[in-house]
Amino acid sequence: MPAFGPSLLFGVGEGAILPIVPLTARDLGASVSMAALVVGLISIGSLLNNIPASLITMRWGERWAIVVAGIWSALGMALCLWTSHLELFAAGCLMVGMSQAVYNLARQSYMSEAVPVMYRARALSTLGGVMRIGMFAGPFLAAAAVHAFGLPAAYVVGIIGVLGAAAVGARIPDLEAPPVPAGHSAPASATLVSTLKDHRRVFLTVGIGVVLVSAVRASRQAVIPLWAEHLALAPAVASLIYGLAGGIDMLVFYPAGKVMDHKGRRWVAVPSMVIMGVAMLLMPLTTGFATLLIAALAIGFGNGIGSGMIMTLGADHSPRHGRAHFLGVWRLMSDIGASGGPALLSFLAATLSLSAGIAVTGLIALAAAGALAYWIPARRAGVGSAVR
Repeated sequence: MPAFGPSLLFGVGEGAILPIVPLTARDLGASVSMAALVVGLISIGSLLNNIPASLITMRWGERWAIVVAGIWSALGMALCLWTSHLELFAAGCLMVGMSQAVYNLARQSYMSEAVPVMYRARALSTLGGVMRIGMFAGPFLAAAAVHAFGLPAAYVVGIIGVLGAAAVGARIPDLEAPPVPAGHSAPASATLVSTLKDHRRVFLTVGIGVVLVSAVRASRQAVIPLWAEHLALAPAVASLIYGLAGGIDMLVFYPAGKVMDHKGRRWVAVPSMVIMGVAMLLMPLTTGFATLLIAALAIGFGNGIGSGMIMTLGADHSPRHGRAHFLGVWRLMSDIGASGGPALLSFLAATLSLSAGIAVTGLIALAAAGALAYWIPARRAGVGSAVR
């Protein structure tokens, strides 16, 4: 429970507020475009705080970084709850995003060190899957609270969730420092600059694949509802399709992690992107509920088997000394992809067509599959983690 409980509770907390943020922004006087920008501040806060998050984790350790992230997120949500000014509400959303960066890096760094390499992919896939379950459950808990007590109750659910994550995280045992072999002096302290220099080959090879993967994953969240609207499906039908795809996503994360541990990372990373890429290329050919559902389920399956993939690859290639610095850069690259993917989809939809944007996203997925197939070692990266 101390290992996976914080992820479940943090996911519940974040999932509870995400659907409510744009509604609150509108209530505070924001235009539709401004409300969208306020929602985007959560992602921007995470993106900008990845490197500072690595410094926090290196200085305080993973356990206290998780605790601080939960408290900071709760303060941001409390600001969103009690303020009547749009500017302060936006600041609260930015704080929530900043806490995401610290929490996600600290949990990944902790599990990378605490779990034996032979179980690493299963552990990190489960970690990612548990967070998704929390994100899935959060909106339902918030909906019940909003129905009973009004819109602000969603933020109360969120605060309870992230503070619960901090409380459970405080019970995690501290990690021991990596041992120094007999007859050897302690290695020099790693810095952000030295980490970038020593591991630039990994960042410029597997890291580029991670950027592409993140772009595709983030875009999928917009692709399904937008194409459903294009087909003139009712909002309830679109929500049903999206929910079923999310259900498939959550069912397959553990088996996928087991395959990665036994067969190698490539056996899951490449099929994940191929399935998503082919499904997105075929989506513009769908004409109604049934065909769109098939494409959406394929996207959900492809995304689900890739649960924990980015965290696992980061853990495989990260050094024991200076791991948090490495993972901070790793998560920064992932967030750049996650921000750029939907932006590219939006640009192509505005300048060409929605179908063109979806097709290009599918091609990016296939490019990611090719990059990962080439750069990920054939066997488990924990056994031989050098890229080609």
